[in-house]
Amino acid sequence: MHAGDFSQPGVLAELRRIGRVFAVQGNVDAPELRRELPDRATLELEGVTLGLVHDAGPARGRLRRLGRLFPDADAVVFGHSHMPLHEVDDSFQIFNPGSPTERRRAPNRTMGLATIEDGRIEFRHRILG
Repeated sequence: MHAGDFSQPGVLAELRRIGRVFAVQGNVDAPELRRELPDRATLELEGVTLGLVHDAGPARGRLRRLGRLFPDADAVVFGHSHMPLHEVDDSFQIFNPGSPTERRRAPNRTMGLATIEDGRIEFRHRILG
């Protein structure tokens, strides 16, 4: 799963050689990527509905806003800020994995891991350095 900002088509192509890629476009993606990838998407995995979007907007109200944008989702993964984040409200959660390449203001480069078991998804951050 990739929440956008591949920058160049070659990055997406490399990931697709590894396996299936569920992705949305980011704001710095090349025009051909922006034509190919949706701005938001929903995926069903093992009884869990996941939303995916690049820019989730301002921090204030983000959890509720994403819940309204993806009303049937159990969780939403987003990117854009490159800041690792995990917020939970009842049975809905939002997750930003951070970035493995461009940490910007984050203290570390990170990526996210998701595990689905018994129809529930759990997210965690993996610090890369």
